[in-house]
Amino acid sequence: DATKNSKALDAAVAELAAVTGQRPVVTRAKKSVANFNLRQGMAVGCSVTLRGARMYEFLDRFISIALPRMRDFRGLSPDSFDGRGSYSVGIKEQMIFPEIDYDKVEKIHGMDITLVTSACRDDTALALLRELGMPFRGEAPVAVVA
Repeated sequence: DATKNSKALDAAVAELAAVTGQRPVVTRAKKSVANFNLRQGMAVGCSVTLRGARMYEFLDRFISIALPRMRDFRGLSPDSFDGRGSYSVGIKEQMIFPEIDYDKVEKIHGMDITLVTSACRDDTALALLRELGMPFRGEAPVAVVA
């Protein structure tokens, strides 16, 4: 939708900035694809990389506020690791974040969140994310004491 309507991309950039507290970078198409009416260099999405205190703040809000607001949420899948210690989760709608004003949203869109850990293997990354309070499917939640 961003290829046909630049306002849709502007709205996504504003919403991602509100959620993360950092201005996103607009990603552009590397190649032209005729089937998608896509030309090289066209804006197709946006991304943001969080590190340090902002990362931990976002992760805390994601775990404690956003995830419980997901529809039919029963925990995250422990099978979404990539084999190198990174975990990815897809979100179907941006409305689970409290920073987004429901009245200003023109279109519901999703996002992918990838957590890159310092772990080299999936089992150690799973243990790390469990200790950070990530609610995985089929287990009791871990109480994080700060």
